[in-house]
Amino acid sequence: MVEFDFDFEYILENDIVLLRPLSVDDFKDLLPFALHEPGLWKYSLIQASGEEGMKNYIEQAIKGKTERKEYAFTVWDKRTNEFAGSTRFYDIQLYHETLQLGYTWYGNKFQGTGLNKNCKYLLLEFAFEQKNFKRVEFRADQTNARSIAAMKSIGCTEEGVLRSNVIKSDGGRRDSIVLSILREEWLGNIKNMLGHKCVG
Repeated sequence: MVEFDFDFEYILENDIVLLRPLSVDDFKDLLPFALHEPGLWKYSLIQASGEEGMKNYIEQAIKGKTERKEYAFTVWDKRTNEFAGSTRFYDIQLYHETLQLGYTWYGNKFQGTGLNKNCKYLLLEFAFEQKNFKRVEFRADQTNARSIAAMKSIGCTEEGVLRSNVIKSDGGRRDSIVLSILREEWLGNIKNMLGHKCVG
């Protein structure tokens, strides 16, 4: 069984990005995204639009950490010296040595800048090499073509679709596509492939 210290402040960084644990103190720094970029949560199961939305988003993340199920990060872009968004590990199953990576969002100005690939590299390296997880799973709304393309571009394998498996924020039901990366795939070739995409 893998070990994961939910109370430890894991810091992940390279020359491009710094990831540190999300805290209630980050509310004021993330609030501008909630107020001015409501489209960021179009496909999200947890809406963070508006002041109350962001407050709830952070509270839910902290609750997940307290319950030993989730571990959320804030994303800091070192190139612009600005907060860029958030991401998290969730559905962390220590016995089965698996977790999911998601609830990821970046402000509009940070999308398409290579920030996401750098974040994913650090998170996958941490999960597979520092913590020895065997599988990292990704899920997305089946209609979210941009997110699915991004996941495939970092080496994810599409596994299938969970039909009508969760309730969307608008009350409808979502079909969720499931993708994953296994530890042997990461060590075999995905790490090097993604590392090359992160250069520059």
